[in-house]
Amino acid sequence: MKWKPGEPKWRQLYEVLRERILDGTYPPGSKLPSVVQLTAEYDISEVPARHALKELRAVGLAEMHVGEGTFVTELPTPEEQ
Repeated sequence: MKWKPGEPKWRQLYEVLRERILDGTYPPGSKLPSVVQLTAEYDISEVPARHALKELRAVGLAEMHVGEGTFVTELPTPEEQ
């Protein structure tokens, strides 16, 4: 991934993961990559990787299960939005 200068890496990573959730690459119930996997794949530190996952949880796209990982939540149907 090519990082855009001037935009926080966590935000860019959040956008990539968000898009992958919304396009079905990571369907509801699937486990998202761990912080360690994200740091290796995107060559970033743990701080932006954790922040991106935290933002996904904050907007309701993911939930953390302690000791298991972070999983994609059920997406609301258009009628529920």
